[in-house]
Amino acid sequence: MKKILSMLLASVMVLSLAACANQPAKENSSSQSSSEQTASLETTYPVTITDALGREVTIEEEPERLVSGYYITTSYLAALDLDEKLVGIEAKADTRELYKLAAPELPSLPNVGSLKQFNLETCVSTEPDLVILSAKVPDAVAKLEELGIPVIAVNPESEKEFKETISMIGTACNVQERANELTESYDKAIADLAAKLEGVEPARVYLGGNSAFLSTAGPAMFQDLLIRGAGAENVASEITDTYWATVSYEQLLAWNPDAIILAPQAEYTVDDVLNDPALADLDAVKNGKVYAMPNVIESWDSPIPSSYLGSIWMASVLYPDAVSTEDYTKACVDFYQQFYGFDASSVL
Repeated sequence: MKKILSMLLASVMVLSLAACANQPAKENSSSQSSSEQTASLETTYPVTITDALGREVTIEEEPERLVSGYYITTSYLAALDLDEKLVGIEAKADTRELYKLAAPELPSLPNVGSLKQFNLETCVSTEPDLVILSAKVPDAVAKLEELGIPVIAVNPESEKEFKETISMIGTACNVQERANELTESYDKAIADLAAKLEGVEPARVYLGGNSAFLSTAGPAMFQDLLIRGAGAENVASEITDTYWATVSYEQLLAWNPDAIILAPQAEYTVDDVLNDPALADLDAVKNGKVYAMPNVIESWDSPIPSSYLGSIWMASVLYPDAVSTEDYTKACVDFYQQFYGFDASSVL
C-alpha cells in the first residue's frame, strides 16, 4: 500500500511540474496578443479619410511636414505630439500663451494666415505633406486640392465632431494610440464631473460673448456643450442660429438666469455687467453670480483638447460644495502635464 501511495504521489508531482512548465507559454501568448493589439493602432498607408466636408482624402504616406490653418487644429497637433512636424501655422501665433509654455518654437514658423484670409502662397511654399484646415474655409480647401496637396477639413463643434477630429488626425498622422488617450481623458473627466454633480439642481446659465454681452451661443455652438458638461442649462437653448446670436435686454430679463458667465476674451468686465442698470433685476446680478471664465493659458470655450477644463471650472463656481477649486486646479495641472508636457501650477 505504501508503495502504491508513493507512486501516486510521484505521478501528481510530475503532472504539477508539467503544468508549471506550460505556464510561460500562456504568458507569451498573452504578450503576443497585446503586441498585435498595439500594432493594429498603427496606420497602414495609403489611408483614405472622410473629412468634415464629406470629402474622401487619400494620404499616400505618413506625413512628415504639416501645416495647420488655425489655432484649433494647432492645439490638437500639439496635444498629439505632432508639433515638431509643423512647418506652417496660423496668424498671431505669438499671442498664444499655450505655445510659449508648450512649444515656444511654433511662433517662428511661416504664417499661413487666418480663417478670414488664408495665405495660399505661403502654405504651398512650406511644401506640406498634409494641411489641416477648418471646414469654414472650403474655398482654401478646394484650391489646395486643385494643387494636389492633401488637405483635410475639420469642424469640431459638437462632442461627436470633437472626437471625430481627434480620431481623424490620429489616423492621418499615425498617432492613433495618443489620440485614444486624448479621447479617453475627455470621457473620464466628463464622467467624473457628472458623478460629482449627481443630485445637484442644474443652474440656469447665460453665456456672454467675447465682443458683446448681448451676444450668446445657442445649442449649435460648442459653448453649449461646455455649459451642459458643467451640469448646467443654457438659457439660450431655444436659439436656432448656428453661430453667435444677438439677443435683447428684454429677452435676457425674460430668461432671468441663475448665473452669468463671461467668455474668456470678453471685451467687458464683471463690474460692467453688475453695474448695468438695465440688468439690475436679474437674479444673477442681484445675487452677485457673474463670473469671467479664465484665459490664462487658452480659451476653454473653444473646441480644443482642453475644453473640458472649462466645464470643470464652471462647475466649481456654480456648485462649490460639489466641485472644489482644488478639483479644478488638479485637473488643469494633470491635463497640461500629460498632453503638453509643462507644469501649469505656476500660471493658474
